[in-house]
Amino acid sequence: MEFRRTDGSNADFVENCRLLDLDLDRRVGTKIKREKYKAFNGLDEIKEVIVVYENEQVLGGGAIRRYNDRNAELKRVFVRAEYQGRGIGSRLVALLMEWAAQLGYERMILETGELLAESCSVYKKLGFQVIENYGPYADMPESLCMAKDLKNG
Repeated sequence: MEFRRTDGSNADFVENCRLLDLDLDRRVGTKIKREKYKAFNGLDEIKEVIVVYENEQVLGGGAIRRYNDRNAELKRVFVRAEYQGRGIGSRLVALLMEWAAQLGYERMILETGELLAESCSVYKKLGFQVIENYGPYADMPESLCMAKDLKNG
């Protein structure tokens, strides 16, 4: 398995994000109006991406985006259904946290939802803790925000 660093313009990452959106529509689209999230999920500001490959087949991907000088935001993490349960998501998030620390960020923040139990489980296992909803998610009660301090150096 190979975890390749790239950026938000990578075609495999863009396709993985499309599949993520389809999965979210299927899983939570009937319970929450996902349209309001589109403005926060653009790829144009994403410069740090990891795409996961096995024998040149895309298994998943994820990204970090600068939120402010101290915080990197975890974005668009998705492992395709047929590859879930192999620890790929946990390894991917751990590598994104390492990259964020290398870039000088002190903390990783993220937004997910309680309806996404598998994602919440991965984040909690990696040491993320629930925080008050931040920024654009402050008035979205269906959002669940989390954070984890990073070890720099």
